[in-house]
Amino acid sequence: MENAELEHDYFMGKALAEALLAEAEGEVPIGAVATSGGVVIAGEHNRTIQRNDPTAHAEIILLREVSRLKNNYRLPGITVYVTVEPCPMCAGALVNARIAGLVFGTPDEKGGGVVSRFRILDPGRLNHNIPFSYGPRASDCADLMKRFFQSRR
Repeated sequence: MENAELEHDYFMGKALAEALLAEAEGEVPIGAVATSGGVVIAGEHNRTIQRNDPTAHAEIILLREVSRLKNNYRLPGITVYVTVEPCPMCAGALVNARIAGLVFGTPDEKGGGVVSRFRILDPGRLNHNIPFSYGPRASDCADLMKRFFQSRR
């Protein structure tokens, strides 16, 4: 296994830990972490129900926290790891923050904003290109979502 694969697996594990916190709080179990220089600088999870806020997705809360920590709304050098493909709102926010990279665990066939339904990050679509990849810990990320929604039925 390459170093990058090990790194992606490690950071996705941190995002999964955040997703488990969301699940324990009754939220849709999506977690995200921001890294810089190979170090986690912040982690967050969904809190839409707790905050009565439809924008309180893991990625949005994470961007707010990292922007506060960096004292800047632009976040070059930041890579975001998220357990599930970002929705269109979150994909747009990642572009606006000018992050350096995105890694997500599993696609979201119903509402994904990167590869599934909408291709917001495709080169040339917007004024900032974000390199992205997906697949680390994909089965863990997908299984968590399936288990959560099956328990709600």
